[in-house]
Parts: sequence; structure tokens; C-alpha cells
Amino acid sequence: MKLIRGLYNLTSPLRASAVTIGNFDGVHRGHQLVIRQLRRVAAAAELPTVVIIFEPQPIEFFAPERAPKRLARFRDKIAYLKAQEIDYLLCLHFDAELAAASAEEFVQRILIDSLQTRHLVIGDDFHFGHQRQGNFSYLQQNSERFGFRVDETETLMHDGERVSSTRVRECIQQDDFSGAAELLGRPYSLSGRIAHGQKLGRQLGYPTINIKMGDKTLIVKGIFAVQVKGIDNHPLRGVASIGTRPTVNGVDTILEVYILDFNRDVYGYRVEVEFLHKIRNEEKFDSLEELTAHIAQDTAKAQAFFEQ
Repeated sequence: MKLIRGLYNLTSPLRASAVTIGNFDGVHRGHQLVIRQLRRVAAAAELPTVVIIFEPQPIEFFAPERAPKRLARFRDKIAYLKAQEIDYLLCLHFDAELAAASAEEFVQRILIDSLQTRHLVIGDDFHFGHQRQGNFSYLQQNSERFGFRVDETETLMHDGERVSSTRVRECIQQDDFSGAAELLGRPYSLSGRIAHGQKLGRQLGYPTINIKMGDKTLIVKGIFAVQVKGIDNHPLRGVASIGTRPTVNGVDTILEVYILDFNRDVYGYRVEVEFLHKIRNEEKFDSLEELTAHIAQDTAKAQAFFEQ
């Protein structure tokens, strides 16, 4: 997969392509179905596949106060999309200029001039262009003039409801991580590089690996039983805390993991942390002694979870 960040980095137009567009937050099983559909039509017409995403996501630009928490950070999204075996990922910077472009301008500049689109796979709920004037009907009605075919995306149902990023968020917010995994097709996870921290966990007898998170990862917050991938050939079990560490007056969001029965220097490793079970919410304690006692309880609960 080739990542193209901004249209200006597409040095020459593609000769032809099959395209889909969306936020793809979480790259859940519904998204995976759409990309399989895209790959199918692309293979039949011998075309490269292109997935278009936006950064920031449009709602984050227009109404950041209403924007839902992201399921995945940008780097994780890239990794998930790469796993879907697409040829190109075009990330368009969503700014005032793109927001002001008419539907006709969007189609002409991006889909026709830059990507030479021959086949577009798009959802019937997709809107684009100034004041959301473009949609599936507009594209379908004008497809002959535009010179490309338009297909509606396939919908994946699970337990009688459409698989969506909203449903995945609801599962996570309700601490239903097995339900989230069913919708995602994998355990919910966050990834990052292990960095040096304050070494407080080591002082308390629970050395942790530390991964700095951004504000857009706050769909999860609290204490969890987790698995860590990327250090050994098999997943390592642990207990994780994600939040701002209020007991020590923390500000930045940090993902800390105490790996059970493990004591190695792994700074610099890039790891994936899979969230399997929530133990409790993040709390502020009156002393480090009280914090240490709760860490011991959390560790025991995580061990009990894994034993089950």
C-alpha cells in the first residue's frame, strides 16, 4: 500500500482506478466488507484500488465539540487499512478550502483529474461538497457524464443491526469488549512505541511499559486486563491503566501496562495493546500507599480474569 498524504503528493495522475471514500474509523468488519467489494470490482476491471480518507475527519472540522471520540489513532488506521491489501491510501487534509469546494469541483479535481476514477464504491449516506450538496444519488445520476460507474456499498448486519463505528463505540463505552471484538473482527487495541516514563510504577513494585497517547484516544479510560503483542512471539498478559494519572497530578494521557511475570528492558519497542476486560474506572487516591494497594487488587483481578 502506498500512502499519499495530500493531493500535492500525488506527483502524477493515476492512469485509472477503483475508489471508495469514508472515515473508516476503526476499520471494522463493515469497512472490511466494503474494501473487499472494492477489491472485487477492481480485480474484474484490472484497476488499482484507492481508499480516500480525511484528516481531520469532517465533523472534527465543522463541529469539534460534537465529534465522537476516535476508535483508532491515525497511525493505527493506516495499519488496519494496509492489512486490507489496498494499493493506495489517499489522505486529504480537510480544511476550509476543501470544505468550500462544490460537489462538482470535488469530483472533477480529485476523482477525475487526479485518480482517473473508473469505478466508485460509495454508501448511500455519504455526503460531500459545499453544504453537503453531493451524495450517492448525485453521483449515480451523473456517472455517465463523469465517466465512471457508481456502486452502492454492501451493508454488514450483526444481530439485526448494521455494523458501524457508532456501535463499536457503544460496546466500548458499555465495557463490552467481547462485543466490540465481534464488530471489529479483532480485539479492540491501541498501539505505540514504548517510551521512558517517571519510573513511578517501578518505585511502587509494579514496573510498567509506557506509551504516550493523544486526546483522540479517550474512547477508553480506566484500568483493564490486556494482552501485549510485539515483544515476544506470543501475547503477554498484563493490567493496563489509560488516563491522566490524577493521583500524581498528571496532564498528558498515558497508556501504562504492568506485564505479568515479566522483567525486561523493552524501551523503543512498538507494541499493540489489546483490551479484553475492564476492571474499574480511573480514580484519584489520597496517597501512593492507597494507589499501590489498588494496583495490587487490579493485578489480582486481571490474573483471575485470565485464569477463567
